[in-house]
Amino acid sequence: MTADTADGTTGTDDADRRREQRGWYFYDFACSVYSTSVLTVFLGPYLTAVAKSAADSTGFVHPLGVPIRAGAVFPYAVSVSVVVAVLAMPLVGAVADRTGRKKPLLAAAAYLGATATAGMFFLDGDRYLLGAFLLIVANASLSVSMVLYNAFLPQIAGPEERDTVSSRGWAFGYTSGALVLVLNLVLYTGHESFGLTESEAVRVCLASAGVWWGAFALVPLRRLRDRRTAGDAAPALGAGAVGAGWRQLVATLKDMRRHPLTLSFLLAYLVYNDGVQTVISQASVYGSEELGLDQTTLITAVLLVQVLAVAGALGMGRLARSHGAKRTILGSLAVWTLILAAGYLLPPRTPLWFYALAAAIGLVLGGSQALSRSLYSHLVPRGKEAEYFSAYEMSDRGLSWLGPLVFGLAFQLTGSYRSAIISLVIFFALGFVLLARVPVRRAIAEAGNPVPDRI
Repeated sequence: MTADTADGTTGTDDADRRREQRGWYFYDFACSVYSTSVLTVFLGPYLTAVAKSAADSTGFVHPLGVPIRAGAVFPYAVSVSVVVAVLAMPLVGAVADRTGRKKPLLAAAAYLGATATAGMFFLDGDRYLLGAFLLIVANASLSVSMVLYNAFLPQIAGPEERDTVSSRGWAFGYTSGALVLVLNLVLYTGHESFGLTESEAVRVCLASAGVWWGAFALVPLRRLRDRRTAGDAAPALGAGAVGAGWRQLVATLKDMRRHPLTLSFLLAYLVYNDGVQTVISQASVYGSEELGLDQTTLITAVLLVQVLAVAGALGMGRLARSHGAKRTILGSLAVWTLILAAGYLLPPRTPLWFYALAAAIGLVLGGSQALSRSLYSHLVPRGKEAEYFSAYEMSDRGLSWLGPLVFGLAFQLTGSYRSAIISLVIFFALGFVLLARVPVRRAIAEAGNPVPDRI
């Protein structure tokens, strides 16, 4: 068994650590295609169209007898997927830390999500319930896998390099998203030359994201190493471990009360990231339904986001080295607020202005997410990475149900997506205030971790 070093990484040579870091980057490369092609571009407008084909004359569908506007099915399904993730993520994090076996759990979550995504090929006709179910499974699986993936960060990177490593991971993800979107654009715009209908082309794009996710997940699963701290047992992942996981979860929740500043950061992150996740998941629906933009415009706009997000993630990583991660994140939240205001005022059927908005999103998206992850990694007590990152992931994806719910309710009540999009401003404004109040240097010291020179 290798010992932990003073900075929290495992005592291995630099070459082994770099190899693990490169493997770690590839999980972002694998799963980001789902977030980009499925959640951001294709599934929202396509599932909305499928739901509309199943709707009655008033535009409502009736799952389990509950009347829902067809246009609200997608945001509501996203909210349900998040609730499912909330139930699973803390348990998985507790079991992972107790057993020291993150890799088997990461593999299970990754391939369940990849399989559900590949199954979206069968979403056609009026099968909106099938689409909602597969979305719930895939989204929840992604959230669970990200708990385990993020928990490796403190173990493979020292405090001074985490901003850089985290930013590179996001850059890998946005690179894969851009690459696959180019392939999607070729297939979608030229579907007739490939002998496909428009619907078949969309379903191939959806399913291919699942295949990509599963294929490239093999890289981190081969390179990352499971670790156990000295004295930890290695119980089997059976009923006993699950029961122990629940007991450990209760202990984790009690333990987190001993770190109120870590909880303060999580609260701030929960609020502003709820806005980020909702903008990402609902942008295509807003563009197609409210602004009247075609699918090709939406694909190219999101492709622009992916390309600029790579530069944005790396550029904001450099800003963090000179100005600190907290100040850089606060600046990005101010930009997010301006983006929503501009989106509300955006005139319909104006692709050029939509592209300008997409460019602004790309420049702040990757950096705000990457720096939030690396900043939080400093606030996690050593040996409790998966448990604490399960709470982080609940804030990242698991508790990001309120934004889609607010978005869906605003549309349900007003019938206007503009009302829905402007309602999200509160998440960024309140998140800014809450984050500004967190003394991060003191929070890092109270978590028992070394404080970087600039944070």
